[in-house]
Amino acid sequence: MTKGVDGPSEMNPLAWDTEYAKVEMANGTAVQEFILLGFEVEQQKQYLLLVFFAILYMLTMAENITIIAVVFLDNHLAQLPMYILLSNFSWMEMCYVSTTVPRMLFDLVSPPGLISFHACFLQFYIFFSLGNTECFFLSAMALDRYLAICHPLRYPQIMSQYSCSALVGACWVVGFMWYPIPVILISKLSFCGPNIIDHFLCDPGPILSLACPPLGNVPFVCQIFMHALFLINVLLVLLFYGIVILTLMKTSNQDTCRKAFATLSFHLVVVTLFYGSVAAMYLIPSGKTHSAVTKAVTLFYTAITPFLNPLIYCLRNDQVKEAVDRLLRKKERWLRRKMVV
Repeated sequence: MTKGVDGPSEMNPLAWDTEYAKVEMANGTAVQEFILLGFEVEQQKQYLLLVFFAILYMLTMAENITIIAVVFLDNHLAQLPMYILLSNFSWMEMCYVSTTVPRMLFDLVSPPGLISFHACFLQFYIFFSLGNTECFFLSAMALDRYLAICHPLRYPQIMSQYSCSALVGACWVVGFMWYPIPVILISKLSFCGPNIIDHFLCDPGPILSLACPPLGNVPFVCQIFMHALFLINVLLVLLFYGIVILTLMKTSNQDTCRKAFATLSFHLVVVTLFYGSVAAMYLIPSGKTHSAVTKAVTLFYTAITPFLNPLIYCLRNDQVKEAVDRLLRKKERWLRRKMVV
């Protein structure tokens, strides 16, 4: 049985976009916009993904806003370097998840995911800069735990308000100054078609696969920047937490040791979730057969970990619970005074 020839209206959307891109390339027209392919699932599953990630996004924002509010409204926590770092980390997580998830939700509602050339590279830069900032914040929090546990007598002087503010500022500045060169180099490449990014965000791997040869040293430079950032921060985290663990193993006070290990374990879970998922991206070979795995791993560290991190840091944190209790009691007293008046 022979099949009829499908018209343009019956053609697979991906095939149609590819054919269109080939015509544009033949006409010598540079790509002005990209198509984010997103998740290749049925429409019913797209709605399920939309509902799930919309709820996850709102919960993530609510969790991190709560942490920021508790830290800044409680006079005790607002003076502690660990919670100053944590509140900035929560703000960074809110920005990080907002860079990708709202766009992903919009594309699930109204495919195809058209995004302009400049908007794509802006998302690329902000997303990676916030990821870099997260790496530096994880290292800064590891440094804070190292100083607090290994140098408790000198800790108040070393981690003063000024030192803590300088450390926070350095994380933000270095995070955003680390990756502009690779972004500029990739944006200067020729993109003459096709323009379909097999991802739900503008990621360097899929973007580079669309660039017209020769690519020169651009992929190598990008790898150098990414690997250097990853290795520097992983080594710092391993060094600080390694020294902390050795110090705790030598202490004779079992109660102090147990409490310190409890706090440390939550930090290590967050570090493992983030760096484990990022490391998995480097271990996955490039190629279309692995695009689904790549999307799943990227989705984990862009949407799932920002939701889990506040829970991990604060779920069994006695100081945060006490701060919440103080704020609730303060609010209750305020309401009572209002009622009396």
